[in-house]
Amino acid sequence: MSGAPFTIAPTAADSPLRVSEPMPSPGTAPAILEKADRFLDPDGDYTQVRAKGLYPYFRAIEVSEGTRAVIDGHEIIMAGSNNYLGLTGHPKVVEAAQAAIAKYGTGCTGSRFLNGTLDLHLELEERLSKFMGTEGCVLFSTGYMTNMGVLQSMASKGEFIFSDKDNHSCIVAGTQVSLATTVRYRHDDMAHLRVQLERVCNEHPAAGKMIVSDGVFSMNGTLAQIPELIALAEEFEVALMIDDAHAVGVVGEGGRGSASVFGLADKVDFITGTFSKSFASLGGFVVGTHATTEYIRHMASTHIFSASMPPANVATVLACLDILEAEPERLDRLAEISDKMRSGFASLGFDVWTSQTPIIPVVVGDMLTCFQFWKDLLAEGVFVNAVVPPAVPAGQALMRTSYMATHTDEELDQILDAFYRVGVKHGVIGTNGQPGTHGGNGSNH
Repeated sequence: MSGAPFTIAPTAADSPLRVSEPMPSPGTAPAILEKADRFLDPDGDYTQVRAKGLYPYFRAIEVSEGTRAVIDGHEIIMAGSNNYLGLTGHPKVVEAAQAAIAKYGTGCTGSRFLNGTLDLHLELEERLSKFMGTEGCVLFSTGYMTNMGVLQSMASKGEFIFSDKDNHSCIVAGTQVSLATTVRYRHDDMAHLRVQLERVCNEHPAAGKMIVSDGVFSMNGTLAQIPELIALAEEFEVALMIDDAHAVGVVGEGGRGSASVFGLADKVDFITGTFSKSFASLGGFVVGTHATTEYIRHMASTHIFSASMPPANVATVLACLDILEAEPERLDRLAEISDKMRSGFASLGFDVWTSQTPIIPVVVGDMLTCFQFWKDLLAEGVFVNAVVPPAVPAGQALMRTSYMATHTDEELDQILDAFYRVGVKHGVIGTNGQPGTHGGNGSNH
């Protein structure tokens, strides 16, 4: 899911200007800017949350050392990062980035088409192709631009994209710029997807079609139903694209992503991913056949008209890939931690939905309680992410927690105990759980 944390009630100013309405007086602010003033309305959510000291976003991190960070001069345990393998400060990763800057400088100052292709880019594309078991790979400057570029280049006017309603914002943006007709199906509802496929295939049998889904959904931490998606794609002869931003380097054989969990990676037409999570960098990629990746390379506007990944970012990913392949035990530890925290939260009485990955949501309820819960957790020395509607359903605001392979059992127990105290304070849990009895693989207090 995606969306801004605050909504603005529509007003007459949101409607098109009618001819009969008087024209604005000279010197008045342009009407299009009025929404910004309404956002700062004294009675609006944004101003009220700020006034109560509960605003949880854009907090400056002064020091970051993996599982520990410093905010406002206080050390906290980081349980709100996508640094799944814990590699952002790894000595080999830092050394690789520094060496790349020394050799190539800080940026490429151009697109891959022109002066922005380094031998490092070609090396990483070859390595990722081999790692993912595909024929080709294309790098993009961000993960967001990857999904936009793939969808824009592969689906055009007169064609159709079938998109899960909980897909990430970058997929939504990609469907909007593609000019294809987008058909959204209910989240993870394969029966509803089938109905939509049957309808469109009957009405437009010759049109190009593709299904797109997150591999791991970023808010609830669940895996998509990959085998069912593949079966439907094959039955209706449509392409399948999986966004594995939260899956590559996290789940599957050797960290190869969501389809790899089921041994079906070779059945997916496009797999996209990002370097801003397990690979401790910034950028994105798509892998597929030689024909499709070469087509995307030459047709995706976000690839053609954007400066390429800086050398330090590319070198960082290469170093992370080395570590991932050499130390698969990091994935084992990450899975162990995820199991411990899911069972720990559940034993304390929290609702964690149906998480299957290191992304573990803890449902709190309404928005203001969520923000207060977040603030109290921070005071307890734990940083997580407060997520409110429309990013999640109304009444299900939550703490999005996420874990690293480098978290210690002691840190995990401290997180659980802090959640217990804050949960009791706000009535989110009752007395069905007790601090220090949350089980899992770590030690109890």
